[in-house]
Amino acid sequence: MNSPMPLPTPIPAETSETAPFWEATTQQRLMIQWCAGCEKMVWYPRAHCPRCGSSNLEWSTCTGRGTVYSYTTVAHGTDAYSDVTGYVLAYVELDEGPRVLTNIVGCLPSEVSVDMRVIAEFHPTTGHSALLRFRPES
Repeated sequence: MNSPMPLPTPIPAETSETAPFWEATTQQRLMIQWCAGCEKMVWYPRAHCPRCGSSNLEWSTCTGRGTVYSYTTVAHGTDAYSDVTGYVLAYVELDEGPRVLTNIVGCLPSEVSVDMRVIAEFHPTTGHSALLRFRPES
């Protein structure tokens, strides 16, 4: 069953650090940085590792699979989401480790649960990017 209402797709702010991530989204790929200094995945894209400070960050393709770590149903959105009611905002823990803040789509909010398996999908914006969201894994 689909979400009750399609979510908006506002154009995200792009920086030199986030450009490779957004470029990958247009190709339906999830890319996350890997720190060669401390050998940990880094989320959100940035110029330096938040753990060790290294600038030796490489881009790595991820599976796009994970589990819902935590979530809430938003009753009344703001800004681009002001006309949308009852959508899910969640932290998804990727199989590769990092937790990303995202939306859960492709099901009713009442069907979302902690530890639910999800898979990435990309919702195109009118800019040069697509928004990373997750749906239940079949």
